[in-house]
Amino acid sequence: MDLEIRHLRVVCAIAEAGSLTRAAASLRMTQPGLSAQLRRIEAMLGGALFDRRQSGAAPTPFGELVIARARAILPGVDGLLADTARAARRRSGSDRIRVGSVGAPLLGHLLLAVGVLLPEADLTSRCQYSPVALLDDLAAGRLEAAVLGDHPGQELPRREGVALHTIVAEPVFALLPTAHPLAAQDEVSLADLLAEDWAVPRPDGDRTHEYWASLCAVTGRAPSAPYEAEGRQLIEIVRAGLAVSLCQATFIEVPGVVVRPLAGNPLWYRHILAWRHDGPLAPRGTEMSTAIWRPARTAPRTPAGAT
Repeated sequence: MDLEIRHLRVVCAIAEAGSLTRAAASLRMTQPGLSAQLRRIEAMLGGALFDRRQSGAAPTPFGELVIARARAILPGVDGLLADTARAARRRSGSDRIRVGSVGAPLLGHLLLAVGVLLPEADLTSRCQYSPVALLDDLAAGRLEAAVLGDHPGQELPRREGVALHTIVAEPVFALLPTAHPLAAQDEVSLADLLAEDWAVPRPDGDRTHEYWASLCAVTGRAPSAPYEAEGRQLIEIVRAGLAVSLCQATFIEVPGVVVRPLAGNPLWYRHILAWRHDGPLAPRGTEMSTAIWRPARTAPRTPAGAT
C-alpha cells in the first residue's frame, strides 16, 4: 500500500484531537478502524507516530517530523483542489452549485433559496453526518454552501475561506411516546427524563451525543442509553415506547410521538449556514440565511442530531 493524502489527513487529525477516540469521531470512523489504519500508516513510514497513553495520543519525535511535513503538504493539496474546482466552474456554461447538509430541517429551504437566487445554476446536494467533514469540503472547494449545526461549548472550528453565519439558536426538546406519562405535561424536567431509557445518536462524526451527556452530568446522572440510532430508526424506537430522546424544536411531528419543551431550556442547538468567501453564493449569504429561516419558522418540527 502506498502513502496517500488521506493518510496524512488521518495523522493530522489524530495530532489535532490528541486522542484516537476524538479523531475517530471527527473523521466519522470507528476507533478500532482508525487504530488499524494508523498501524498500517506507521508500517508504511517505518516507525511509531504516536505514543498511546491513557490520557490520549502524543506524537513521538518521529511522529512530530511526519506531522510537520504533512501540515506543510496538505494546504497545497487543498489549494490545488480549490483552484481546479474554480477552473472547472469557469469552464462550465452555468454555475455548478454543490450544497451539503447535516441532519437538519433546512436543506430543502436552502435548495429553494439557491434556485431563486441562481435559477440557471446546476444545483446538487448531499448529506453527511459530520459538520466538520462538510466544513473540510467547503474549505477544499468541493461544496459552495452547507447547512451545519453545533452546540454551546462545542462551536465548529473555523476554516480559511469559509464564512459561518448563525441562522438561529433554538432549545432542544424532549421526544416522547404518545402514551408516556410525561407526555401529559406541558414541559418536562431533564431530571424526570433521565429516569427513562434513552435512544441516542451514534457518537462518531457529530458531537450531539457528547453534548447531551455533558449536560445530563450536571444533574449528577448519566442517561441510560441502550438504543443507538438515527433518523427514522430513532423515531421508531421512541414510537414503540422503548425509549425517550431529544429533538430540535423544529422536529417534524409524526403519529405516535409527541414533543415537549424541557423545563428551563437547558440544552440548545445552533443552525448555521456556511459558504465559501470566493464562491458564487458569497454576495447573497445573508439574504440566503433569511430566505432559509423564514419558511422554517412555521414548518413542522425536524429531529435534532437524530437525522
